[in-house]
Amino acid sequence: MEKIIKIKKAKLAGINNPSLQIYGYLYDDSYKFRIDVDNKAVPFDLQYYKHSNEFIINVTLNKKNKKIDIYIEKDKKHEKVLSIKNNLLKRIYNRFYSFLYSIVNSIIVFFGVLGRGIRYFWKEYHFLVPPSLWKKYFIEFFQRIKVHDLNLYYNPLNVLDYNKWLKLNNVKVEYRKLSYMPKISVIIPVYNIGKEYLSQCIDSILNQSYSNFEICLVDDCSTNQETKETLKEYEKIDARVKVKFRNKNGHISKASNDALKMATGEFVALVDNDDTLDEDAFYEMVSVLNQNKKIDMIYSDEDKINLNGQRCDPNFKSDFAPDSLLSSNYICHLVLLRKSIVDEIGGFRVGYEGAQDYDLFLRYTEKTNRIYHIPKILYHWRMVPGSTSMEIDNKSYALNRGKQALEDALKRRNIKGIVHIANNVPYYHIEYAIKNSPKVTIIIPTRDYADITEKCLMSIYNKTTYKNFEVCLVNNNSEKKETFELFEKYKKLYKNFQVIDANFEFNYSRLNNLAVEKTKSDFIVLLNNDTEIITPNWLEILLGYASQEHVGAVGVKLLYPDNTVQHAGIILGIGGVAAHAFVNCRRDEIVWGGRLSVPYNYGAVTAACLMVDRKKYNEVNGLEEELQVAFNDVDFNLKLLKKGYYNIVVPQVEVYHYESKSRGLDDTPEKYKRFVFEVNYMTNKWNEILKRDPFYNENYSLHKPYMLDKKKNED
Repeated sequence: MEKIIKIKKAKLAGINNPSLQIYGYLYDDSYKFRIDVDNKAVPFDLQYYKHSNEFIINVTLNKKNKKIDIYIEKDKKHEKVLSIKNNLLKRIYNRFYSFLYSIVNSIIVFFGVLGRGIRYFWKEYHFLVPPSLWKKYFIEFFQRIKVHDLNLYYNPLNVLDYNKWLKLNNVKVEYRKLSYMPKISVIIPVYNIGKEYLSQCIDSILNQSYSNFEICLVDDCSTNQETKETLKEYEKIDARVKVKFRNKNGHISKASNDALKMATGEFVALVDNDDTLDEDAFYEMVSVLNQNKKIDMIYSDEDKINLNGQRCDPNFKSDFAPDSLLSSNYICHLVLLRKSIVDEIGGFRVGYEGAQDYDLFLRYTEKTNRIYHIPKILYHWRMVPGSTSMEIDNKSYALNRGKQALEDALKRRNIKGIVHIANNVPYYHIEYAIKNSPKVTIIIPTRDYADITEKCLMSIYNKTTYKNFEVCLVNNNSEKKETFELFEKYKKLYKNFQVIDANFEFNYSRLNNLAVEKTKSDFIVLLNNDTEIITPNWLEILLGYASQEHVGAVGVKLLYPDNTVQHAGIILGIGGVAAHAFVNCRRDEIVWGGRLSVPYNYGAVTAACLMVDRKKYNEVNGLEEELQVAFNDVDFNLKLLKKGYYNIVVPQVEVYHYESKSRGLDDTPEKYKRFVFEVNYMTNKWNEILKRDPFYNENYSLHKPYMLDKKKNED
C-alpha cells in the first residue's frame, strides 16, 4: 500500500466546530477516495496535484461524530488506509499545540527576517540605506512578521502558489458603458476535438460580458463524428456561431484562412479549439480601444489548465518588445488584430503550420507599431496530451517552421543574418551579418590594480576574433609603479591600445564621456577593468545587434567566478531604482522564457559590459555626469528608451565580472551622501517608468524578480 498512498499528516482541529485535514501522496490517480464518518459516506474537499502526487483532504465534522475512516477505491474494491477517532481531548491538545507552535514560529520568523535583512543591507548597501527607502523596508519587515512567513512571495511556476495568488487577486471588473463597440470575429480552426473541450471553448466565448462578436468555426474534415455533431449543435443554439465543414483536410493555415473569409468583424481574435477565455476578455480589449481607436493589436497575458483542471504556468508578458519577438512567439494568446491589416498581409501562410501564428505576428508587426499589452490573464491554454501547451517536442516541426518564419522576416526587412535554434530551449537567436567591419572602441576606466586590469586586457587580446577594434584605457589617478609598467607594456605590444589620463575625482560618467570625446570609431564598448571575456566572437555578436536601427544599448550575460549569473538584464523599480535579473542562477539554467539562453529586451543593461552606436551615445549626450558612481548606466539606458530605442541583453555573450574591486565601498559620509543624492536623482527624474517597467510585467513583485507578492505593497 505504501507504493500507492502515503499519509504524511492527519490533524483534528476545532473545539466547537471540528474538522479533519489529511495530507499525503497518492501515486496512482486511478484510485479514488472515500470518507466514512460513523460508517456513513460523507462529502469532502479534495485537492490533488498530479505533478507532485500531493493531496489534501478536508472533512467537516460535528462534535457528536465518533469515528472517521479513509478508504481508497478502484474497480469496485476498497481498502482502508486510515482510521481516526474524533476525540475532544485530542482537539484541545491540537489547539494548545498550535498556539505554542505559532509563538515559536513567530520568534523564528522574527529573527529569520532580521537576519535576511542584515545580509541584504550589507550586500546591496553596505548598511548605508538611503532615507527614501527606509519606509519601504520597514513596511516589508512588518509584513513578513504579520504573515508569519520568511517568504513574502509566491512562485508563479508552483501550482499551489499560483492558485493561492489567483484567489488573493481575483478582482471583479467594474463595467463601464462603451461608446465604441466593434464587432470581433473569433477565428477557431477545429479538428477532432472531444465534445467536452470544444464545448468549454465555445461556451467561454458565448458567455463573454461583451456581446458584439461572432464565432467563425471551420472544421478541417474531422474524422471524429462527435466533433461535427457538437459544431452543429452550437450552430443552432446561437446565431453568432458560424460553422463551415471542409471536404478535405488542409491543416490549420487553410482552415484559419477559411474562417477569416467568414469573418465580418472589424477585429479578429485567434482561439484554439480546446482553450478557454476569461469572461471579460473581450470587454477588457474593447475598453482599451475606447481609450484609443487607432490601436491595431492588443494582446494579453495567459496561463494553462492542467489535466486536473487547475490553472498553472502563467505567462506574464512584457509590453511590445521587438527583439524578444525575434527570440520567441512571446505574444501568443489572447490577441486581437485589426482585420484589414490581416487581410493586407494575406492571412495565414500555408507551409508554416505549427508556427502559423508566429509567422502572422512577424508580418503583422511590420505593418504597425500601434500595439498594446493588457497585463491580465485573459486566455487559458488546455494541457491536453499531444498539444503544444503540454510540450513543445510534441510538435517539433513547429520549431523549424518558426525558424523558417524568422528567416523570411529577415529577408523582408532586408537584414542579413543567420537564425539559430538555441541549444537548450525551443527559442531562437540571430547571428546578424556585419557590414563594412566598423571600428569598435573598448573603453576601460582603471585605477591601479594592474593584475586585475591585465587579466581583462589579456582576455580581450587573446580571445577576441574581431579585428577592427581599439582599447582605450582611462587612467584615473593611478599611483603604483606596476600600473604604469602595464601601460607601457601594452603600448609596445599593440598598436590598437592607448591610455588617456583623467586625473580628477572618480566620476564614472565623466571618465567614459572623456574617452568617447577623444576617440573616433563607429561603436563604443563600455567595459569594467574587473571583467574577463569568455566568448571569442563577442564583438561580432554585439555589433550585429547594436547596428540594428531600433536597438539602443546591448548588454551581455555577466558571470561570477563560480559560474553563477551576476547580470542578465536590469529590471526597473526593484529595490527602489533597479536590480539585476536572475542573480545567482546557474550559468546555463533554463529559466522562465529561456531568458538566460536567447536575447530579450529589458529596460536597461549594465555598463560593466555594454555596446552602443557612437551616434546614439552622442544623441542622448552620453552618461549623466551628475551621477558619479551609481545608476549612470540605468539613466543612460532610460535616455535611449525615451528616444524610442530598445535595449537588449544578448546572453550568448558571456563575460566574467569580479565586481568593482578597484573602487572600494561607499563607506564614508561623503560617499553615502552622494549615494543618497543619486537614488533621489533617479526616483525624481524617472519616477513613472521606475513604477512600471514596460519590459517587466506589473503582476510580478518589485521586491523579488519574477515572483508574485503575497501581500500588495502599502507604501
